[in-house]
Parts: sequence; structure tokens; C-alpha cells
Amino acid sequence: MSLPPVLLLGVDTPIGLSVMRELGRQGVPVHGIGRTVDAIGAASHYCTRFHLRGTGPLADWLPDLARRTGAAALMAISEGDLIALAALPDRFGDCRILTPRAGPLGMVLDKDKTLALARSLGIATPVNFTGMPDRWPVVLKWADPMAVQPRLEAAGLPFHKAEFAQDAQELSAALARYAPLGMQPLVQSYAAGHGVGQMFYRHKGETTLYFQHERLHEWPPEGGVSTLCQSLPAEAHASQRALSEKLLDAIGWEGPAMVEYRFDPATADFVLMEINGRFWGSLPLATAAGAAFGWEQYRRNVLAQSDPAPAYRAGIKARYMIPETRRLVRIFAQRSAIRDPRASIDRWKSLALWLAGFVDPKTYHYVLTRDDPGPFFADVRAIVRKALRRGKAAPAGPAPGQSAQSKRHNKAG
Repeated sequence: MSLPPVLLLGVDTPIGLSVMRELGRQGVPVHGIGRTVDAIGAASHYCTRFHLRGTGPLADWLPDLARRTGAAALMAISEGDLIALAALPDRFGDCRILTPRAGPLGMVLDKDKTLALARSLGIATPVNFTGMPDRWPVVLKWADPMAVQPRLEAAGLPFHKAEFAQDAQELSAALARYAPLGMQPLVQSYAAGHGVGQMFYRHKGETTLYFQHERLHEWPPEGGVSTLCQSLPAEAHASQRALSEKLLDAIGWEGPAMVEYRFDPATADFVLMEINGRFWGSLPLATAAGAAFGWEQYRRNVLAQSDPAPAYRAGIKARYMIPETRRLVRIFAQRSAIRDPRASIDRWKSLALWLAGFVDPKTYHYVLTRDDPGPFFADVRAIVRKALRRGKAAPAGPAPGQSAQSKRHNKAG
């Protein structure tokens, strides 16, 4: 049977690539949309056709592309695109837009509102300090990261997903740095432990697919994107799963979402960090373990299938190779750069896991797969080209009295 095609907006990352692979393996024609010809999804043999992203607002060019491709549905990856699509109708002609609507999306993007709702439902959250904290360290996070990023860029300031302050002096310095923006980050209490994510596909108020994992490694090491993660049994942390579903019910969430916690094994306590109301960064692990969230979204909405999703495999690992390697370099050679004073990182265990990942049949990779190696080689070529361009642009030699500085490529893939 010929399946209706889909438009996939955002095939530049391993997240979009994973969604493409899930759909392609089921025989769905996938029209991938990326920002450049170097988009890794463009090199996948599951990409029926690649389209360069149009210029201007999505409404100026997406409806025509949907019409020309005959797509039955549009799926999207990035928060920026989700925000733009939430302001549009829920379809372009015969093409359904399978992304969150404005109300629920606005709630999950605003961390302050999300945490307040969670507290009302009995879910533990970090303490938000409005005055001088009474405990240290504290963590600075933006309530709405998407809203603040343009202001940070305009002010020449970097965006940090989480920033640590060890004492009053460091906190005051950080807040002073952000004062010109006219907005300040949340100042939250520190939560010990490691990341645990509970992932849901919600359809008409019900969970039709569930998956959970724990973060083994992150970049940067004290907290950031997952670079090595492992699937957990579906029955683990059942009481916390019930609270997560209660929270999604209260928001009225439909589609994929990850409810992210810090879990302290010493106390068995969970503290809510945020909700990712989209396909999340570690989606390649779910795909490898058999929890196909992209396919679930397609089959429920396009094919109107209602049969239960198959069980996924626990104990599967996946790693994001370049940032995982950067993490290893930092914990061996740059330990002073790790900002979390309570971080307990076993360097030798980390090295053993890094080496074992090359031979362990239960360790998968975010980009490289046996059935679809093209994106990996395309990513390597893009990295080499970028390195060569940087080399040509660099000065011929160090200035008098200075030593040459080596530069590392920062693309994670």
C-alpha cells in the first residue's frame, strides 16, 4: 500500500534524522526540509526528496510546498518552528499541521508557569529565589529560552541552558551581566542527582506510547544535552509516571513530550526540571530501543491506526559521539572548567564506557546506523570542510609575543 507523504521541517539535526528514519522504515515518503545542503537528513536514503528551507515567514512558502509535494501532514522539530506554526491554522489545504497549538505550547515553554502548575499537583520542583538565596550553589535558568535568545545575541552575551553561582558574589555578577536585557533568569535551588526523562505520546487525552531513560553523561558534564543515555524499563518509577501524566493532562497536551527530572538515587527523590514539548534531543535512543515517536504521530493522525504500540527494549544505550568525546577531554584535561562543585564524575568509568561503545551491540549512535550510513559520512565531510575554511581564515602565524591557539570544531553530531 502506498502511504501518504509527509513534510518534515528540520532535518538538520539527529532529532529530525531519527524521525525521518522511523517514517522511512515504514515506507512513508518523507520530504525533508533543511537550512543548508549540508543538512544530515539530506544524505539519508530515507529522504524521498530534500528541500532547502524557504526565506521569510513559514506561511509565505510552506503552503505551496505542501501542495506541490501532496503531503498529508507536516511535522516539525525546533521550538522556533513550533512557535511559528502554532500561530497558523492547523492545516494547509489537505496537509495537516501535526504540531502543538499555541495555548499548551506557551505553557510548557514558560518554565515558571510549568513549575507553578506542577507544584499545585504535588510534584517537587526547584525553589525559585526572589531575594538572596539561603542555600548554595544556585542555578540560573531562563523562564522562556526562546524569547531571551535574540536579546542575548543582540547584547553579545552567550546563552546558557543552566548557569551555576557558588555564592552571593558570583550571583550578583551574573545578574549584573544580564541587567541591560531588561529581564533576568530564574534563580533556582540546586537539585542533586542525574537526569531522568519520561516521554509520552499523547493522543486525544490518552498516552499511546511511553518511554523513559536515564542520562549517563551530559555536555557540559555538570548538566546540558545528553551525550550518553540508557533506556529504563517501562515499569520503573511508576508513581512518578502517574504524576507526569497528571501534569500533561492539566496542560491539555497532545503529541510528543518529555517530562524531565533530576533524580537523586540516594534519596529516590524526583525534582521537575522542565517539559520539552517537542521531539527531544535524545530521540535517537528511543528510536533504537523501539519506541518510534515519529511513526506514532504519523500513524495515529494520518492513518488513524489505534492498535497498541509494541514494547520497547530496556538497557539500550545511545551516544552523541562528538560532544561525548568533548566531555571526555574536559573531565581528563580541563576539570577546573566543570562548574558544578558537587559533580562526582568517575573519569576512568567514563573512558571505559567511551571505549566499550565501539564494540557493545547494545550501544547505538545518534547519527551512524548500519542501514543508513550516508548522514554520518555527510556529517564528517561537513566537519572537515568547516575545519579547512577556518584554517584558511586563520592568521598565518601567532602575533609577536603570543602563542598559537588551536581551535576545535564545535559541531556536535
